[in-house]
Amino acid sequence: MATKDSVLIAGGAGFLGSYLCDHYFDQGYEVVCLDNLSTCTGENINHLKDKNDFMFVETDIVKPLPKEVSSKNYRYVLNMASPASPPQYQRLAIETLQVGSQGTQNLLELTRQSGARFFHASTSEVYGDPEVHPQPESYWGRVHSYGPRSMYDESKRYAEALIYSYRQKYGLSTTIARFFNTYGPRMDPQDGRVISNLIVQALNNKPLTIYGDGSQTRSFCYVDDLIAGITKLVDSDLEGPINLGNPGEFTIKELAEMVLAQTGSKSKITYLPLPGDDPKQRCPSIKLANQLLGWQPSTHLESGLKKTITYFQDQL
Repeated sequence: MATKDSVLIAGGAGFLGSYLCDHYFDQGYEVVCLDNLSTCTGENINHLKDKNDFMFVETDIVKPLPKEVSSKNYRYVLNMASPASPPQYQRLAIETLQVGSQGTQNLLELTRQSGARFFHASTSEVYGDPEVHPQPESYWGRVHSYGPRSMYDESKRYAEALIYSYRQKYGLSTTIARFFNTYGPRMDPQDGRVISNLIVQALNNKPLTIYGDGSQTRSFCYVDDLIAGITKLVDSDLEGPINLGNPGEFTIKELAEMVLAQTGSKSKITYLPLPGDDPKQRCPSIKLANQLLGWQPSTHLESGLKKTITYFQDQL
């Protein structure tokens, strides 16, 4: 009987990683999921843990990989490992820098050993507080290297540079996607992202907190759309970086009003001071993803919010 191809997913117990575990398991791969559970409980993969051809290993990719992981050969190595919301990466500031540097290098060495294709989850944060709008992949960004968001921004920027160097030196097959504000079921209600914050506050009839005057913009991509984009990119021979996000742009105030309307909450909006280095606008140019992958998101924010609110109602 032929041996199944294996896929390693670092950060596989998290919000996005768990969907990729589902995808590759359903496609007939042996899935090896790594996570140190620093920002999640593992609940998102409970339905897979007893399955044949699924292996969960609680480990930190900053440390040497366990032999049960490093002894395998992989077709794909996907790096989804990193805290992803400001409260998480500020709480785990040093760990965030380490996972983008040493952790990414450990996975690249495993990729080189396996002859695998490597995928890295990067972020729109590499563009910083942009002066170009919307942001194309050719824009080099405006990032503060010494500030309250720098641990995340620079971790991701360093990882991209490291991947480039490994590709140039060793001829690795690598690709990078830059995500823009993803949301949907399986988000941790307490993870501190704007959509989860507003929904939880509305469902609990607590004031909806907006930082600044709410005029700053974000572009929100529903999780199903993003996973479709990731898997298309992994299956391609494209190097990237490629933006994956929904170019529909909304102010934070518009988002809060939409959450209030959909939840029927009696909550009021309250305004707090804007945190340091908070970008004023964020919107992807997805021209490359559309032209090269035939990908574009199909879920409107109102529809995605409805599904996410239903999920949070069940959680709470």
